[in-house]
Amino acid sequence: MSRLIVNADDFGLTAGVNRAIIELHRAGVLTSATLMARAAATQEAIELALSTPSLGVGCHVVLVDGEPVLPPQQLPTLMDSRKGRFHPALSAFLMRLFTGRIRASEIEAEAAAQIALLQSRGLRLTHIDTHKHTHMFPAVLRPVLRAAQAAGIRAVRNPFEPAWSVKATANSPWMRRAQVSLLRSGLEASFRRIAAEEGFATTDGAIGVLATGTLQAATLASLLRKIPEGTWELVTHPGYYDDNLNQVKTRLKASRETEREALFVLQQRDEIELISFAEFAAG
Repeated sequence: MSRLIVNADDFGLTAGVNRAIIELHRAGVLTSATLMARAAATQEAIELALSTPSLGVGCHVVLVDGEPVLPPQQLPTLMDSRKGRFHPALSAFLMRLFTGRIRASEIEAEAAAQIALLQSRGLRLTHIDTHKHTHMFPAVLRPVLRAAQAAGIRAVRNPFEPAWSVKATANSPWMRRAQVSLLRSGLEASFRRIAAEEGFATTDGAIGVLATGTLQAATLASLLRKIPEGTWELVTHPGYYDDNLNQVKTRLKASRETEREALFVLQQRDEIELISFAEFAAG
């Protein structure tokens, strides 16, 4: 039997994203979501999560392209000093990370603050992942896991897409396909080792990462036909493309509508058990 966690990222980004997540969960095709601690619609997302206990809710740890929970002066190596925010581009973050200019202690402190903020509002967080999958890199992964472990969280997204899923994702750009494959071959072994050392449960892999921004019903149907036994996570970014989303600096705008519609393919799934991260962590 194949088990699939269907997780929506960016819970709290806008009211339209929140609406899509709750509607999809109530339709039985979305099981979990990860919530951003500092976003425009975080407060509404928290209220929705508290009133929807069947939805597994984790923390979407943001270390790039967003605002911190801690005062910026406590995070000098993470901040864009000109704007008082995290660096907007992943490339700038990674350049600083790879040259040793980001302190692990700041990553851990900020991740802990984001988790604590959500838990202080009464949320029982089931898992963690990171915005733009920054935790795939060991220098980010270990401090993020330690912050989560201290807060009682023991499940983390495996952000690496398996070869079978890459092959089943048609019409994806060859450069993006190569990036996903190279990241898996270079980093997944260290990810699994560190997760095991820190005592974290994780899935067999993530699907839909390559299709981010292009996930359509036909692509999802292809992935579901090829899914092998094991426990996998479908990474999604559904939403409604409204004025609020249009004001957010993100490449995922109109594509959120397409992803939202594509997820209804899961209503016709055969021999795939949908579970949440709460069930996965408990098991």
